[in-house]
Amino acid sequence: MEIEQAQADVRRVYRGGALGPLVSAVVWGIASAVFQWASPTAAMAVLFFGGMLIFPLASIGLKLAGGPGALPKGHPSIGLAMQSAFTVPIGLLLALALGSVDVRLFFPAAAIIVGAHYLTFISLYGMREYAVLAAVLVGLGTSALFLMPAAGGYVGWACTAVFVAAGPLLHRAGMRTEPRP
Repeated sequence: MEIEQAQADVRRVYRGGALGPLVSAVVWGIASAVFQWASPTAAMAVLFFGGMLIFPLASIGLKLAGGPGALPKGHPSIGLAMQSAFTVPIGLLLALALGSVDVRLFFPAAAIIVGAHYLTFISLYGMREYAVLAAVLVGLGTSALFLMPAAGGYVGWACTAVFVAAGPLLHRAGMRTEPRP
């Protein structure tokens, strides 16, 4: 199978990847609310464990929308998708460690990790829009981490807004038939 065909399959099956960021917005929003109104430690657990549910919940959403919930077995893009997905919980261990030192560092570090994981989506989907999403998330996290650490608790809300905005944009971009690396 050619790369362009594999990318077209990924865009078609996952509808440009739009549901992932929308489910992410819910998880990040809940974690941000817990951070602000309950417990920063509980918020870190919400994002860590809730993040593990993003792909399964997005897959259920795809099925409910009348399409497949995942690529067919044996598809050449499955390995790259899984490798990319596993970088997030592994990377979030570092964000949890930073959050244990100063809770305000957790969301900025998590934003950088999640943003970096979207870089592989550029090739996976053949969509340069994922470079923009990665840059925005990494930029938010980096700015808060190094320039405004006191605002770190608000990065979760900012990421929630980014994910809400990204969902429809990725869906529209993913409906194109030609790849855009």
